[in-house]
Amino acid sequence: MAKTALRTERQPPRRSSGARRNTPPTKRPRRDVNDGTAEPLADQAYRIIEELIVTLALRPGAVISEQVLSASTGIGRTPIREALQRLAREGLVTILPRKGILVSDINPRNQLLVLEVRRELERLLSRAGAERATNDQRTRLNEIARGMDQAAKTNDDIVFMRLDRELNQLMVDAAHNDYAARSMKLLQGLSRRFWYMHYRVAADLPLCARLHAAQARAIAKSDAELAGAASDKLMDYVESFTRATVSV
Repeated sequence: MAKTALRTERQPPRRSSGARRNTPPTKRPRRDVNDGTAEPLADQAYRIIEELIVTLALRPGAVISEQVLSASTGIGRTPIREALQRLAREGLVTILPRKGILVSDINPRNQLLVLEVRRELERLLSRAGAERATNDQRTRLNEIARGMDQAAKTNDDIVFMRLDRELNQLMVDAAHNDYAARSMKLLQGLSRRFWYMHYRVAADLPLCARLHAAQARAIAKSDAELAGAASDKLMDYVESFTRATVSV
């Protein structure tokens, strides 16, 4: 299988299985050490590559390389390698020794198994976050809720995806439960990518954004019962969406 050059522009999902078109990587200044920003380079690399995978700029089945990713992002190969190892633990890529990095496939039936676990963790994190979040975290939760409301009005998938990622991380941080956090981080990227692959056919983005907004507000209100109920309502919708893709 030929290696696929990295494309950083936003790409709509395609269902054809034909040959993939290669495009040259975008050259950027290389950064091998932290350039003074607060975010470590390995975290920057992870965030960039994860978004490319989740939004299908790097499509399932594509084979990529550390060299291409490094040249395209301007980040040195050591942070890229650390990011890829993290993505491999989360199931988004498979590292093929001496061959490259394979972007993992997507399977709706496997996603239903992911949701069995995610439902329980989501409820736990929502309730714990409602009880333990700091004032700053509650403020940011309300800001995310407003952003989700706006994404629902504009039907903006990229804004929704980025807010969803931030909300997931904020819920993990606010719950102060390292064991649940480690488990949840293994599921979040898989869930976001599955959503992006299928939402145009089987999902209601404005509704899903509003359900996320309700969950964020419930956690911010320090109401564990309300937060748990909001989480269950969101997961009910996500499960129904996932089941609908099985027959698409």
